[in-house]
Amino acid sequence: MTQTTTVRPAGRASGAVVPVLAFAGIVVAVMQTLLVPVIKDLPQLLDTAPSDATWVLTSTLLSGAVATPIMGRLGDLYGKRRMLITSLAVMVVGALVSALTSDLLLMITGRTLQGFAMGAIPLGIGLMRDMLPREKLGSAMALMSSSIGVGGGLALPAAALVAQHSDWHALFYGAAGLGVLAIALTLLVVPESPMRAAGSFDLPGALGLSTGLVLFLLPITKGSDWGWTSGTTLGLFAAAALVLLLWGVMELRVKAPLVDLRTTARPAVLFTNLASIMVGVSFYVVSLVLPQLLQLPKSTGYGLGQSMVVAGLLVAPLGLTMMLTAPVYARLSAKYGPKVTLILGLLIIAIGYGAGLGLMSAAWQSLVISVLLGAGIGLAYSSLPALIVGAVPASETGAANGLNTLMRSIGTSVSSAVIGMVLANTADNVGGVAIPTMHGFRLSFLIATGAVAVGLLLALFLPGRRPSDKPQLRASSEEDANLERAEAVLRGFRGRVLAADGTPVARATVTLIDRRGRQAGATLSAEDGAYVLTVPAGGNYVVAARATGHGPLASSATHTGDERPVDLDLSLPGETVSV
Repeated sequence: MTQTTTVRPAGRASGAVVPVLAFAGIVVAVMQTLLVPVIKDLPQLLDTAPSDATWVLTSTLLSGAVATPIMGRLGDLYGKRRMLITSLAVMVVGALVSALTSDLLLMITGRTLQGFAMGAIPLGIGLMRDMLPREKLGSAMALMSSSIGVGGGLALPAAALVAQHSDWHALFYGAAGLGVLAIALTLLVVPESPMRAAGSFDLPGALGLSTGLVLFLLPITKGSDWGWTSGTTLGLFAAAALVLLLWGVMELRVKAPLVDLRTTARPAVLFTNLASIMVGVSFYVVSLVLPQLLQLPKSTGYGLGQSMVVAGLLVAPLGLTMMLTAPVYARLSAKYGPKVTLILGLLIIAIGYGAGLGLMSAAWQSLVISVLLGAGIGLAYSSLPALIVGAVPASETGAANGLNTLMRSIGTSVSSAVIGMVLANTADNVGGVAIPTMHGFRLSFLIATGAVAVGLLLALFLPGRRPSDKPQLRASSEEDANLERAEAVLRGFRGRVLAADGTPVARATVTLIDRRGRQAGATLSAEDGAYVLTVPAGGNYVVAARATGHGPLASSATHTGDERPVDLDLSLPGETVSV
């Protein structure tokens, strides 16, 4: 007997939902660059060796990578809003722990908890898909996806200003305050999604993935310190390969896996995730190079001699431009599709890094580079969730976007390790201090350009829009919206939810269940009891309805894939579903 989950229908999403979710994404993204202005001072501030101080940054990266797919899956199962608030609460606790200590071990603990909040971004994207109408979804997801870069870009000048004029612990108090504000706004504005995935949480899968990711990312982030050919580095890479291979075999055999690898292997998902790694690499290079170039003294012959705050302000347009590209992306994607906008974004990134090779001799040139790269990265980041959402069932949105966010985190990890090694190996030793060289900066930009070229190649393999596909988010007027609803009827089931006395039931949760017992879609009935459910493919389905004060009912039906609607009257006798 098929089982479904009883949930309260979400309230109507207000116009404040999108900015609140985007604000939450920006807040958690701030954690990645919060300490960039004080990186060079961390050994002294924590009274430890430079190699140990880097764990303050590495721990956040590792916990964020582990948390994103896990929190995405938990959100699909138990409620995305609930898991979003949980992520933010853990971040606040971590920020307060770091704010109250200068002990290395406690600082690393706090930073690990802060990184856990990265799962909020895929959860926010999933909430948007579940609640927003199609005509608003594209720009909303674009803004949420870009919040990773927006938060990182805006944090640089703000953190630099605080660190330059106050005790560095104030950075964590500020982060905790932002987290509390994000939680309060989420509780007040964001309703819970009615969408739930079938099954239970795959704890062995979560442990296996977490172990494999730590074994893989640890040598990437510490390879420069340990040596890339050392036994420790190579041994961890080998262990990661073995653990992830065994984890993959196990996930293929689990009925409700943490990550549906069969879905992940679809070309649209696979090539999007691979391209995401390259976008992550390109984003982090500019964050590592420009602040150092701007702050190096002019006596080096190429340094621009700017203060910490001015350097942050000159890089801040990177995040601001990413934010402003969200509405531009929505228009371009509606007309040409997210694949085209991804390719366009990658081309702009390539132009930005190519121009940057010759624009390193004045502070204003850094501003130009930041704007160009912000526009390109903004378009690329905005395209990724749309490509993922369009390729997976609604019940797997959180987990799928969590995995995509993980791919971007892997890209930034690889970028951090490789660029760190390049700058260290090309540095000049002046009075016992390693000074990055212009050769190292330009070589870093070339590496970023190469990563973008690989990303472009991967993007070309993404499935293109078929003539029968309707443009995403095309509805820009009431007539277009009505047309889309009419088209949706032809691709799935429609009917009315009726009570025993024949009266229509409004706001009932109507769920589509596939032959494997997994949720394939869900919706809420209208005021007249009418509902429309699209189907991912032809086949046998169960349509179940549930409303407060009424017993659960279900009807079995077959969709042949020939675009003929199937009417279902759920007031008729049918199979009772255990809830």
